[in-house]
Amino acid sequence: MKLAPIDIAIILCYLALTIFIGYFLSKKASKNIQNYFLGGNKIPWYMLGISNASGMFDITGTMWMVSILFIYGLKSVWLPWLWPVWNQIFLMMFLAVWLRRSNVMTGAEWLKTRFGKNRGAELSHIIVVIFAITAIIGFISYGFAGVGKFSEIFFPWNLETNIGAFTLSSANMYAIIIMAITTLYVIKGGMYSVVFTEVMQFIIMTAACIMVGYIAFGMVSAEQINAVVPDGWRDLFFGWKLDLDWSKSLPAVNQKIQEDGYTLFSALMMMMIFKGILVSIAGPVPGYDMQRILSTETPKDAAKMSGIVSLALFIPRYLMITGLAVIALVYLLPEFESMGSNIDFELILPHTLNNYIPTGVKGLLLAGLVAAFMSTFAANVNAGPAYIINDIYKKYINPNANEKKYVKMSYIASFAVVFVGVIFGLFATNIDEVLNWIVGALFGGYIAANILKWIWWRFNGYGYFWGMAAGLISSAVIPFIFPNTQAIYVFPLTFLFSFITSIVVSLKTPAEPDEILIDFYEKVRPWGLWKPIHEKLILQNPNAKTNNEFGKDMLNSLVGIVWQMTLVLIPIYLIIREYSSMTWSIVLLLITSVFLKFNWYNRIKNNPDD
Repeated sequence: MKLAPIDIAIILCYLALTIFIGYFLSKKASKNIQNYFLGGNKIPWYMLGISNASGMFDITGTMWMVSILFIYGLKSVWLPWLWPVWNQIFLMMFLAVWLRRSNVMTGAEWLKTRFGKNRGAELSHIIVVIFAITAIIGFISYGFAGVGKFSEIFFPWNLETNIGAFTLSSANMYAIIIMAITTLYVIKGGMYSVVFTEVMQFIIMTAACIMVGYIAFGMVSAEQINAVVPDGWRDLFFGWKLDLDWSKSLPAVNQKIQEDGYTLFSALMMMMIFKGILVSIAGPVPGYDMQRILSTETPKDAAKMSGIVSLALFIPRYLMITGLAVIALVYLLPEFESMGSNIDFELILPHTLNNYIPTGVKGLLLAGLVAAFMSTFAANVNAGPAYIINDIYKKYINPNANEKKYVKMSYIASFAVVFVGVIFGLFATNIDEVLNWIVGALFGGYIAANILKWIWWRFNGYGYFWGMAAGLISSAVIPFIFPNTQAIYVFPLTFLFSFITSIVVSLKTPAEPDEILIDFYEKVRPWGLWKPIHEKLILQNPNAKTNNEFGKDMLNSLVGIVWQMTLVLIPIYLIIREYSSMTWSIVLLLITSVFLKFNWYNRIKNNPDD
C-alpha cells in the first residue's frame, strides 16, 4: 500500500517536531547529569506520569494486545498479567514512596543506601547494572521486532540492503531509521526531551485512539461480532480450560492457542498471580519506570505519579485495541481464512489500519503509533546510559570529570545501547518470543533478591549479588533445558534457585553494618522482618514509628487491581456493545476510586514519622 501525500506529510511533520524539541531542550538538559537523566527533579509529577504512560503505550505491545483480543476475546484482559500490568498498583500504594525516599539517580546507586560501600555492596552494584543494561537491551530488541513489522506494511519503499553476506530486510531498515531519529532527540535533550516529547506523543496517541474507537463503533455492530466469534469469546471469566473453539470460523486460531500454551487457562492464571505478586513486591526493574519515580520532587509525588499512569493509559489504549480487533474480526476474516495456517496474528493491527482507516486519519494514527514506539524506545535509551555513566564510568573509570564530560559520554553510551539492542533485534524471530523471555525468564531471575532487600534486615550485598547472578544464569539456561515450555511455567525453578542462593549466601556472610541498616530503615521504613533494626533505631530516635501498614497496603493493592481492571474493561464493553457490563464496571470504578481516595491518597506520607 502507498500512503497518501497527506498521511506522509503528517508523519514527517511529527518526526520533525520531536527532533526540534530535543534540540530546543538540549541546553537545559546538558547542564549536568542530574538534569540530563532526572530533569533536575523539577518536572511536575503529572507530566512524569503522563510521560510514563506514554512510554508504556508501545507499538509492539499494542500489536500483541490486538492479536490476543482477536483470539481470546474478553479473557485476553488477563494475559497482560504476565508482566504484570498491576505492578503499577503496588508502586502507587507504597513502593514508589519507599524508592523516592532514597534520593538517588539510578536503581544501582540505590543499593548503596541498603548495603553501604563494602565488597558485598560493590558486587550488588555491579550485578544490578548488568541486569539493568541486559533488560534495557531486551526491550530495545522487543521494540525493534515490532516497529519493523509494522512499518513494512505501510511504507512503500523497498529498503532491503546487503551488507557483505548479511541481508537487512525492509522491516529491519525501517526499524533502524525510526530508532535513529528517536535516538537523536533523546541524546540531545535527555530526560527533559523524553518527558516533553512523550507528553506531546500522549496527546497524539489519545486522539488516535478515540478516532479508532469512533470508527470501529460506527463500522461494526454487536450482531456482526456475534456472527463470527465462538461461544465464550465475550465471557470475562473462565473454567479450568479455555474452551474457545474457532473451528467454524477460523480453525487456524485453535492451532495458535495450542502453540501459545494457554489451553489450561486456570493453571496459567494461578502462575501469573503467584509470579505477579512477587514481581510487584520486588519493585520495578531498573529502567525507565524506576527513573520516572526517582525524577519526582517528593515521595508523595512519586506515589501520585505512579497512580496517574493507569488512569491515563488504559481507557484510550483499549479503545484502539478493541476497535482494531473487532474491525479485523468482521472484515478481515475471509482474508485470514485464505491464508490457511500461515497467519501472522501480530500483523492484525497494521493490516486493519491499512484497509479500513481513511486517508488523513490514517496519517494521524500512524504518527500516533510511531509515537508510541518512540516513547518506549526513548525511555529505554535515556534509562540505559544512566547506569553506564553514573554507575560504571563515573564510579570506576573517571570519577573526577566535569559535568560536560559526563553528558558527552552519555551520548556515546546511548549510541552503544541502541546499537547492541538492534543487533539482538535482528535475530528475534517474533514479538511473542522476546516478550516471553523478558517477562518469564529474565524477570524471574530478578524477583527473589529484590523482595528480600525490602523485607529482611539480615539480607546483605553478597546475598544480593549471588541471588541475582543465580537468577540471571538460570534465566539464560532454563529455556535451553525446557525449549518447548512457556517461560512462566518454569518461573518457579528460577525463583527457587535464586531465593535459596540469596538466603544461604546471606547467612554464610556477615550482616551489613548497623549504621547502614539503621540509616536505610529510618529513611525508607519498609514493613517486614526489621524488628532488630527498629529496636536499635528507637535507642537513637525514640519517636521513630514501626511500619504497621502491611495490611493496609495489601488491601489497597487488591482494590487497586480491581480499579485498574475496570479501566481496561469499560472501553472494551463500549465497543462490543455490552452496555450492562459496562455500567457495572463504571459503578465498580467509582466505588474503588472513593475507597482509594480515603484509604490511600489521603494517607500518603513523605516522611515515615509524619
